[in-house]
Amino acid sequence: MADSTLEIPFPADFIALLGTQPQAAAAAREYIVLGLFQEDRISGGKAAEMLGLTRMGFISLLARKGIPYFRLTSDEWANEVAIVKSRGADGA
Repeated sequence: MADSTLEIPFPADFIALLGTQPQAAAAAREYIVLGLFQEDRISGGKAAEMLGLTRMGFISLLARKGIPYFRLTSDEWANEVAIVKSRGADGA
């Protein structure tokens, strides 16, 4: 994937909160990618790729940020629990 540059003006004191200019750029990139992932606009694999992380590295980043990797509805979660329980009941 070819890189492009996006220039977004921010007040200097805002950028200072994020560290140096390169640190601020890296933080902004991370926040944008995480936002796209949370909005289901990109997959976890794509997000990991965009951040230069392995899938496990991306999952670890999500855990540090308090962002769930698996986003199931309550019905989907109940179905998954039922499957696991049924497999445990027959010893499989």
